[in-house]
Amino acid sequence: MEMEEYGLVADFLPKGRANERISEPVAQIVGEGHFTLLEVTIKQGVSLQLGQRIYSGRDARPEVERIRKRIDYNELTATARSELPHVVKQIIIAKEKDFVNFFNKAGPMSIRLHQLELLHGIGKKHLGQILDARDEKPFENFADIHARVPLLPDPAGIIVTRVMEELEGKPVHYLFVRPPSRHEE
Repeated sequence: MEMEEYGLVADFLPKGRANERISEPVAQIVGEGHFTLLEVTIKQGVSLQLGQRIYSGRDARPEVERIRKRIDYNELTATARSELPHVVKQIIIAKEKDFVNFFNKAGPMSIRLHQLELLHGIGKKHLGQILDARDEKPFENFADIHARVPLLPDPAGIIVTRVMEELEGKPVHYLFVRPPSRHEE
């Protein structure tokens, strides 16, 4: 499994979790690559801000002592759950080119279903408009998508909604989030 190199802080518990024997600083982060939810131990004396980008890769980590585990949505703290949509949007905006490329490259999944239709608010009518617009010229950014498919709601917001659904474990098909493994608990 490919490791997340960077993550954004969804919650920081400087004294750790109340129900644990050992008190150590803990953060819940969202990986930039696949929106992987991770719980990490933070080095003593380090303070983090919500939304802060931190390195969680294999090399020397300035803030992270160790990666505790991959977690699922139900293991998030209340703060992390409320912060999650903001952190997800921050990642999507920072990687706008990748997500615009999804609109440019998405294809059919079956005879009846297109990948774009998995996004909230995109039905057959919007799908046709998007496909026609991208056939004329690939989309350059979210503003371009919105300008050329005017009745489509905020493209970044649509992706945030989909990522949140995937993080909550609701979909059958995953587009952006690494699906949970059956072997992980």
